[in-house]
Amino acid sequence: MIIGLPKEIKNNENRVAITPAGVYELTKNKHTVYVQQNAGAHSGFDNNDYIEAGAVILPSIEEVYSISDMIVKVKEPIEQEYDLAKEGQIIFTYFHFASSEKLTKAMIKSKAICIAYETVEDKNGTLPLLTPMSEVAGRMAVQQGAKYLEKPIKGKGILLGGVPGVQPGKVLILGAGVVGVQAAKMASGLGAHVTILDVSMDRLRYVNDILPSNVITEFSNEYNIRKHIKTHDLIIGGVLIKGAKAPKLISRDMLKDMHPGTVLVDVAVDQGGCMETTKPTTHENPTYIIDDVVHYCVANMPGAVPYTSTIALTNVTLPYVIDIANKGWEKACEDNIGLQKGVNIVNGEVIYKEISETFHM
Repeated sequence: MIIGLPKEIKNNENRVAITPAGVYELTKNKHTVYVQQNAGAHSGFDNNDYIEAGAVILPSIEEVYSISDMIVKVKEPIEQEYDLAKEGQIIFTYFHFASSEKLTKAMIKSKAICIAYETVEDKNGTLPLLTPMSEVAGRMAVQQGAKYLEKPIKGKGILLGGVPGVQPGKVLILGAGVVGVQAAKMASGLGAHVTILDVSMDRLRYVNDILPSNVITEFSNEYNIRKHIKTHDLIIGGVLIKGAKAPKLISRDMLKDMHPGTVLVDVAVDQGGCMETTKPTTHENPTYIIDDVVHYCVANMPGAVPYTSTIALTNVTLPYVIDIANKGWEKACEDNIGLQKGVNIVNGEVIYKEISETFHM
């Protein structure tokens, strides 16, 4: 199979879909890999690294798309790429269709085979291709939240971990999934007081077992959310519903109950966000302020640490890429039900239920 790795063109997206080590494995399996010039430069991999691994370098994104049977990416195609996708071409990437009707319609029109990392499942029903980026984003949420609590950038002026004689900051985390647990690890490690909410008692028991005593678990409901937002300094949204839009857990009217300078980090922004006032931002312009509350809603947070993120992503995606390349997507999905659940759009038809329901298709 001919596999193409285009350079990511989303704002400040510095990752690349596959490392040179991954390309080496594909060429070892007798596949041809075309890499757009400088696709890996911001992740620490230059053109020679890919050439030594057996890839062929092409100068433009148009050439990569036109020659490839399968495109492997990091982020969803953006508008400049819509017309590059072609009928029957496999596109394997993070799509997050439920957050963009425009993207969904563009991929329907292209008649490409759209396989979404974020809906591929493993035998336990978890999301193995979303997990490493959720781990990165969960940890980064605390790093970024701590930074934006500083007064020069309109935060409360609080040091999250405190110092002797001064109480630490308070962090509220919505969701005890991968993002929530990783955020809680980082925040508790800094010494912050952490409250984590979820609707699953099994997840709350898990958090209670593995995290230190400065992490408090509580059942998630509107009453408890409204209670905690009045006293917490950093609020992190880490809620995920597979393939569907995130529920709005913090409404616009709740902002008035927060202290000025409170920071909201919505990691669920890729799925539409779990806060009513969420709108996607970029690493270039990461924040905005509504009612004196700082919002950080960068839609590709792991793109800021591309070396770590690219290696972590390749570790989990490569076995699926090789399987699809070796067998073709239909046989690979027939043999692996979890991969089959990643197939969202085929030849102009939406086949993933949550996307159909979101856009009434």
